[in-house]
Amino acid sequence: MRQVVQNLKGEVRLLELPIPAIREGGVLVRTVHSLVSAGTERMNVERSRRSLLARARERPDLVRQVIARMKRDGITAALRGVQDKLESWIPMGYSSAGIVEALGRGVTGLQVGDAVACAGAGYASHAEVTWVPRNLCARIPTGPDGATLVPLEDAAWSTLGAIALQGVRQLEPRLGECVAVIGLGLLGLLSVQLLRANGCEVLAADPDPDRCRLAEQFGAREATAPGAAFAAAVERRTGGRGADGVLITAATESRDPIVHAGRWLASAPG
Repeated sequence: MRQVVQNLKGEVRLLELPIPAIREGGVLVRTVHSLVSAGTERMNVERSRRSLLARARERPDLVRQVIARMKRDGITAALRGVQDKLESWIPMGYSSAGIVEALGRGVTGLQVGDAVACAGAGYASHAEVTWVPRNLCARIPTGPDGATLVPLEDAAWSTLGAIALQGVRQLEPRLGECVAVIGLGLLGLLSVQLLRANGCEVLAADPDPDRCRLAEQFGAREATAPGAAFAAAVERRTGGRGADGVLITAATESRDPIVHAGRWLASAPG
């Protein structure tokens, strides 16, 4: 089967690999659609392309592990282990949909031929066939004619939809409140629609004007680039009070979204 993978050097390949073995507690799924989460997957690749020194600064815990192995096994063995780790291939993708081809021992609630939505890094990957734990796949409902009520192409979005929904739940927005959404990638655009369905007024921010236009098509009252223009929009739309909540869905390592969120958020009563 074919599968998209990357290594910790940031190299991406399409490889021919064996079909996964069926294991207890999971199912084999023939992938029909897998979703490319551009922000997350690009960030992972770009992070892998950084120098070893830059990554060491970001992950001192891993540096300590390497030092501990040097003391235990010697420098040569430790360096060989680091090199092997850098060159090993890692599955890409974490949200897909397909058809169940085989059931592992102990699996209930599914049968061969069922259409399922799948989740999980290392499981719902960009591969022709995947092994997915039972708790990370959900059967797609079917109608009286046996056809799925949700197209598999749409079902492949399930993981991102669940992530966006969890973010909205954590925010606990109320009917009529004004919520600012920072970052209009896939998660941000989904969050805009969920907040509108929740009865909220949504103001959205992203440097990309095309994403801003999409957000307005999906129900945002106003969408513009972050900074002075967006601050003015929040001021104008809320009568100077500030947003009732801010949801950050930006794929960035910068602190700027958090700094901006504090400025745009309404002050607590009293």
